[in-house]
Amino acid sequence: MSSGRGSAAAERDIDDLPRNDANYTALTPLWFLERAAVAQPGRASVVHGPVRYTWAETYRRCRRFASALARRSVGPGSTVAVIAPNIPAVYEAHFGVPMSGAVVNCVNIRLNAETIAFLLDHSVAEVVMVDQEFFTLAEESLKILSEKKKSAFRPPILIVIGDPTCDPKSLHYALGKGAIEYEEFLKTGDPEFNWKPPKDEWQSIALGYTSGTTSSPKGVVLHHRGAYLMALSVAMVWGMPEGSVYLWTLPMFHCNGWCYTWALAAFCGTSICLRQVSTKAIYNGIAKQGVTHFCAAPVVLNNLINAPASETFLPLPRVVNVNVAGAAPTPSLLAALSIRGFRVTHTYGLSETYGPSTVCAWKPEWDELPLEERSRLHCRQGIRYIALEGLDVVDPKTMAPVPADGKTYGEIVMRGNAVMKGYLKNPRANAEAFAGGWYHSGDLGVRHPDGYIEVRDRMKDVIISGGENISSLEVEKVVCTHPAVLEASVVARADERWGESPCAFVTLKDGAADGSEDTANDIMRFCRERMPGYWVPKSVIFGPLPKTATGKIKKHELRAKAKELGPVRKSRM
Repeated sequence: MSSGRGSAAAERDIDDLPRNDANYTALTPLWFLERAAVAQPGRASVVHGPVRYTWAETYRRCRRFASALARRSVGPGSTVAVIAPNIPAVYEAHFGVPMSGAVVNCVNIRLNAETIAFLLDHSVAEVVMVDQEFFTLAEESLKILSEKKKSAFRPPILIVIGDPTCDPKSLHYALGKGAIEYEEFLKTGDPEFNWKPPKDEWQSIALGYTSGTTSSPKGVVLHHRGAYLMALSVAMVWGMPEGSVYLWTLPMFHCNGWCYTWALAAFCGTSICLRQVSTKAIYNGIAKQGVTHFCAAPVVLNNLINAPASETFLPLPRVVNVNVAGAAPTPSLLAALSIRGFRVTHTYGLSETYGPSTVCAWKPEWDELPLEERSRLHCRQGIRYIALEGLDVVDPKTMAPVPADGKTYGEIVMRGNAVMKGYLKNPRANAEAFAGGWYHSGDLGVRHPDGYIEVRDRMKDVIISGGENISSLEVEKVVCTHPAVLEASVVARADERWGESPCAFVTLKDGAADGSEDTANDIMRFCRERMPGYWVPKSVIFGPLPKTATGKIKKHELRAKAKELGPVRKSRM
């Protein structure tokens, strides 16, 4: 082979200059914290009730944290589990844990003890940090693990995080059980600890588990390089300026807070922590704490626009930027937020892509369109983030791109630096996820003529009625525009005539309707006027919708309920 082209050999360059310590460093978001402490040492970094830290203080605290871990032989190859709501210690864990060389695993606080026991065992957590109010949950999980492993069980270092906004009884209980209080643990560390960045940017920085709705949760492993690039990317696509005030409505345990944990250090912003999310707390943060940005799933935003006047502060004192993801927002929701003065950025992604990795980038010409048309365009999932190199919609069998006609369904696939390393200890799942050199999202979508993609459904959620495919998301968009509907989710229900037909689970607005058969018939009539006949829900069930900790509707539970209802005996088509 004369030229070496097309071979695995290194590509030719104009020189043979080598990398050295002066011109090459592994990428890691940990450097953002060091810079913030120099650039804005006195600016508030994290605020939680009466607790307020500056960037200089946060950097010292994180170095103490890393040092305290290192002194207990926790470092490269170790996992530190964190079970807590949005409090300062969770933010600090995103820096302090990887500064020691270990991997941070923020655990969903809504999981039950059995599931958490599985995660602690699977990840071999050497340290468990737990908020005082969730100590008994951690205690029960460790008991389950101890009984399972018997003599092979090695108790982890157990740290309890005290919170001045909580009843001290749970803290005293944890201390009585031998847990180390977090602040006392920090005191054993050196505030000037000389932490070392990873030698290899492929080194793991974080571990997060998928919901595991149909099987055991899968451990998503993320690397320092991806975290660095996505931390910058999430801020850039949002237009987040230096010094932003960010309200933690999004759980930090969800995709590491969509990488805003690290991004806020890069842009020297201020974190306002929320233990519990409520509409009143969000409006209070906007009115009294200068909040400029927050992220939320559609369910949180739905509650925001339907909140009683006693809980709101309108008009807004400033433009407030909202990043919505976690589920597809409806055009009606986006329109309502716009009317109230929120500037919405619509993004889409998965745990496997560090959280949101596509954005419906706004086009100036949309400003001239009617509100309804703007909202319809805005509810699409858009184009790839700056840090994501590949995004496509393909035929899942051939991997050929589908036509950009806005009609032809395909699977949404991604590749690049914003894709996970893989699933921990799960080679079979990795082979399936990375088949054909792309990450397979499991989402069905289309590509529009302008290049923007749009999610139409999860592949498992498509309803097949009389041989026709129906997108549950498309039906939900219409149902949610009914004036009495607060939120809705549509799943397949067995149908004696059509095989399957859409079944709508609906939560009504307070006082808007009574949930009677007449209301159900009115919703079906409303839909019939706005969609093809075979799309119309043949059954409507009223009640609250089951949700995950991040606001996603648990469709697997709704499918189970639909199965319990039995088949639709006589179609109303």
